[in-house]
Amino acid sequence: MMYGSLLQMPILSRAVMVIALLLGLFSCSSQGVTGFSVTPQVMKHVRPVRAWNCNQGLVTSSSSSSSLLEAIGGAYDDGPSSTTTDLPLLQDEDSSEPDLVNEVEACEHILHDDSMTVLPRHPTHEGLNGILETTEHVMAALHVQSLELQQEQTLLNNNKIPVDDTDEQDVEDPLLNSHERVFSNSYVDLGKVSTVGFDYDYTLVTYNQELLELIYNMALERLVTDNQYPLEMLDAGLKFDPRFSIRGLAVDRKTGWICHLSYTHKVAVAWEGRNKVSSSRLVSEYSGKRAMRPQERKKRLKPLNDLFSMAECCLIADTVHFFKTRNIPFYPPNVVNDVLKSVGGTHISGDFHRLVAKNPSKYFHPTPHLKQVLDTLKSSGKRLIFVSNSPFWYVDAGMRHVIGTNWRDTWDVVIVSAGKPNFYTDEARPFREVSFTTSRVKFKKVTKLEPGEVYTEGCLKEMIKCLDWYSPSESQPTNNLQSQSAAGVNLASPNVLYVGDSLFADLVDAKREFGWTTAAVAPEVGWEIEIQSKAQFLLSQRTIDLLLHTLRKVQRELGNGLRTEDDLQLLDSLERLVSIWRDEQSNLLGNPFGSVFRARFQPSLFAHSLSRYCDLYMNSVSSLRHYSPQHRFYPDDARLLSHETTGTAQECWELDRSLDNIDVHNL
Repeated sequence: MMYGSLLQMPILSRAVMVIALLLGLFSCSSQGVTGFSVTPQVMKHVRPVRAWNCNQGLVTSSSSSSSLLEAIGGAYDDGPSSTTTDLPLLQDEDSSEPDLVNEVEACEHILHDDSMTVLPRHPTHEGLNGILETTEHVMAALHVQSLELQQEQTLLNNNKIPVDDTDEQDVEDPLLNSHERVFSNSYVDLGKVSTVGFDYDYTLVTYNQELLELIYNMALERLVTDNQYPLEMLDAGLKFDPRFSIRGLAVDRKTGWICHLSYTHKVAVAWEGRNKVSSSRLVSEYSGKRAMRPQERKKRLKPLNDLFSMAECCLIADTVHFFKTRNIPFYPPNVVNDVLKSVGGTHISGDFHRLVAKNPSKYFHPTPHLKQVLDTLKSSGKRLIFVSNSPFWYVDAGMRHVIGTNWRDTWDVVIVSAGKPNFYTDEARPFREVSFTTSRVKFKKVTKLEPGEVYTEGCLKEMIKCLDWYSPSESQPTNNLQSQSAAGVNLASPNVLYVGDSLFADLVDAKREFGWTTAAVAPEVGWEIEIQSKAQFLLSQRTIDLLLHTLRKVQRELGNGLRTEDDLQLLDSLERLVSIWRDEQSNLLGNPFGSVFRARFQPSLFAHSLSRYCDLYMNSVSSLRHYSPQHRFYPDDARLLSHETTGTAQECWELDRSLDNIDVHNL
């Protein structure tokens, strides 16, 4: 592939291609990098390379921008045709000029930030220094190419160059556009699913930021009026901050810290108010291992797993910060309990429900494809169950807004105020019928659930008894109460799919107790994929990969003997640099905890639970419109252990392997 051809590719494709070339197709030696080039127009961004000596600090290396240019050969230098002018360059459909300008500025800042791009050096081991110099050159080339691509995109936007129709069609393909994909953790055959259940809040309807602001403000006022917290809190500018909290956190009842847990229950990151807790304090608080024994963990940590809890998380942190910055004595367990009680009281009172019911369009995100999804499932012969913890008058107002006045006709069963997760585990809580005209509860005994009616309370075992469904294709009932009904329906099987947003209220017991197929609505998937597809995030991830590779290669060079003090200082310095780049990734994600699915470098506890208890997950219920009711989902990779994911690949990339047998001009 000639460099001019590379420039004509879509911006994201070019970024991936450049990264692949840098990490996979160049050859390196201890003296430098060969088989790759950076055009002279880009070299003006490369400053003289300096090195970090663990004992002496920054020192000037013998390498310079000119020597780097000499080291990086001319494999892609096509002369005048390598310039960026007069080429039919393309732009991403969703790109915006201000964002790209910010990305270019951020990339330029990183390129000139020694703390992020200059590697340490060993005071005596020249072999290690050769590896480090090679890595430094590769990193510089990687960053320069990324900067050039982003500058091109800014130029395209300024010139308003249209996007090629072919690429627009590719972007709109839902199986290629991961924003619209349904992701699978296990094999699921929708053709075998006979019944589909849905939660309401953050599933059938999704809320915008204004709802969390409303809950936060109501809980704050309740905290002051009911619990006699300082009146000054109402005038201190406290408000919900969507850039602080994420789903899947936990609050430590003892310390008041907001914690992000890894899948091993290790506290990866913690914040006390709006101040990050140091690693030394984490180690001291959590018995030297940043983790707690299971019984202690259950007692101390309160999970904040659903999207409603983001307001809860923010208010706890703000209250702690208010007290600490004003030197007001406080007891963290009391603050945590008071805030949790205030937020709970806001939910129970129904105050915010009434405001939302009066004006759904103010608080709802548009759901133009929801009716299509439900109608497709219904017309394919699947039964639909509506099971929500919200009261009928509230869901009725919302469903009328998103579906229409006859929304109940879509459902075979409508259950409100269900009390999940107890709905799954209670043994004999009876159903009560709700008047859909007055929303009042009736007192007659319910022995059968009828389509078009509305029911409240109850439990799954009672629902099985009260249904009169039968399909010859379904398995016959057993003597187990969970699998019995008068007419032979089997709701305790993977033939039931339930879709919800809250892992532990909606999905965990449905999976554990009854073997249901479960699907999680995780809107974080959409916006994280969008951020992680940007050139700056890709650059940071590839830099981390490169640094980790360097750590492995350094250790291979050191062998299996004891390490000297200089050896350990070098490894520590490289690890700190990896940590700096991980902080950069967290900043790009726009919150202090980073990805919902990663706790620093390990899968988060939320991601682990999502993988363990959910067969499918998606950005929105609307994503189902792209799939047949008989679609079969296959997991991308169900392997878990390190040796399975790496296969036979070596621990270190062979950077010094020659490219003598590869014609890079014809790639």
